Amino acid sequence: MVTQLGIDINKAISEVDMLSRRHGGPFDRGGADSYYRRGYNPHYYTADSIQSDRVEQEDMTDIEIEEYRKGYQENEDDGNFKDWG
Repeated sequence: MVTQLGIDINKAISEVDMLSRRHGGPFDRGGADSYYRRGYNPHYYTADSIQSDRVEQEDMTDIEIEEYRKGYQENEDDGNFKDWG
């Protein structure tokens, strides 16, 4: 029973991770904000960026905010920023 529970939990975590890393999701938006040097401002879109409803930080779950932070920090650590040249 415990093994099955562990598998179910891992599957649920994986599904949440995939949803948050989609285009317009929290991880994606965090990385984009860092890349374009827009500053840290947790948000995401319900579907594609700009073309769907925007969810602001006050309406985000702790997990969604953490995914945004991870996307932002990963890009900051990589130093991958838009060259406005």
